[in-house]
Formats: sequence, C-alpha cells, structure tokens
Amino acid sequence: MELPLVVGADGSQSSLRAVDWAVDEAARHGLSLRLLYASLWERYEGSRPAFSTERPSEEVMAEHIAASCAERAERRNPGVKVSAEVLPDEAVHALVQAGQEAFAVVVGCRGRGEVAGMLLGSVSLAVAARAVSPVVVVRGPERNRDGRLGRVVVGVGDSPENEAAVGFAFREAQARGCALHAVRAWRRPAHAHRDSPLVADDAGTTHEERAAIALTAALREAEREHPRVQVHRRTVQGPAHKVLLDTAADADLLVVGAQRNPGHHGLQLGRVAHAALHHADCPVAVIPQRS
Repeated sequence: MELPLVVGADGSQSSLRAVDWAVDEAARHGLSLRLLYASLWERYEGSRPAFSTERPSEEVMAEHIAASCAERAERRNPGVKVSAEVLPDEAVHALVQAGQEAFAVVVGCRGRGEVAGMLLGSVSLAVAARAVSPVVVVRGPERNRDGRLGRVVVGVGDSPENEAAVGFAFREAQARGCALHAVRAWRRPAHAHRDSPLVADDAGTTHEERAAIALTAALREAEREHPRVQVHRRTVQGPAHKVLLDTAADADLLVVGAQRNPGHHGLQLGRVAHAALHHADCPVAVIPQRS
C-alpha cells in the first residue's frame, strides 16, 4: 500500500502554494494526498456547557480552511484522491507524527502567524529538522515551483546522509522525466598555496579529482537502479552551501540530506540544509538519514 503525501495547510498564501505543489507531486507519483490543519482551538476555547449549541470560532475556522484547501486541491487535479482533517494539536508535532506514515511531508515557507521578513517560518524549519520522513519546503518563484525547468539538483557531501538523499533525488528525476544534476563542492586547503603556485595547482587538482571520484561512487548504485535518468555530475570549488544555492537557482527541486540521531530531540540540520531552507530559489527536499 502506497503511503500518502501529507501537506500542512493553514490557509496562508504560503500553504496554498504548498497545496498546489503537493497536488502535482501526488499526481507524479500516483499517491493520495492528505491535508492536515493542526488547530489548538480546544485548548484556547476551554470547556463549554453541555447544552450549548454554539461551536468555537476556531473550530469553525479550522474546518473551513481544511475544506477550502481540499476543494482547491480537487480543482487542480481531480484525479488525485484528497482527504482533509483538522487535528486539535500543535502544528509541528502533528506534521512530524503524520510523517511517520507518509511518502513525504510538504509545507510552505511561512505560516499565517509568522513575523514579516523572517527567512523561514518556525513551523516549517522545525518540521524539516525533526521529521523522520522526507520534508519538502515549497519556496521560490513560480517558475521554480511549477516543475517546468527540467532540473532536479542533489547535493552530495562527505557525511553519511548521502545515500537517502541521492535515492530520493533519482526517484524524483525519474518521476518528472527530467535530468538530475549531482553536485559536490570541494575546497583547496588554505596552506596549499603558501610555498609555490605549482604546488597550489597540483593540490587543487588532487582535491578536485578526489571530489569527482567520491561523487561517482555516491551515485553508482542509484544510477544502476534508475538507468533512464540522465545524470550530470559537477564538482565545484567553494563553500558547499553557496555552490548548491547557485546551482539550484534554475532548478525545480533541490535535494539535501540531514543526519538523524535517534537519541537527540533538538533541531537536526547541517549548515548546508539550513542555508538551503532559508535561501534557495526553489523548493527544497530535506531527506533524513538515520545514524
């Protein structure tokens, strides 16, 4: 049985863009779509007399938002099976829990209550940093969100979270029928050019060659499993977060990995994933890899 694609919906413009993106993603993978609105209205409204016929305003609003988002999703693609529900729960907890039985969790980059000017909403950041499922934060201009650029970008680094991220990126590229651009950044050590320009060039070549070898090795198994995906490999000198952001400027999706330590309950995001979530010009998929 295929797991559903879960999307957090709160009625904000950001979440509506996430709903639209999630509908298209569900259609690409043949998945059902589960819309969640997490509401704490029961806690805020308090108890009501048993004979009261009035419903809490927050409850009515929550149900209206969920129904409206479901209607929007069904209009966008009638072929996608859509369900919507309101949970009397805190948003991060509800979405992280739902992600335990989901293909992925999709969220917008800001919520209704976020302070103007924030780079990324606190709910989206917390879900991306804690979920055990893939999390997609839908951000960037329409040209990067509508899936027409034909490019999925995946960052391949030294840490052990490469495997899950690479596998997800290949599946996305195959479902979209587009090219996969695999990128690995490398840096020349600061001490390499102190003595001689010739030594500096040799050192730079060595590090670049090592990066190319590591990139090929990281992709080998996924390439074998997805022979139809066209892969473009690229090694670039520079800080990893900057290299990825530059490469993903013309992409439909940027895929990055994040290590998950079962014994740690705080935010679990590396520098690269954190920078991508705050600054990328396209939707960002954070793929957890358990240590």
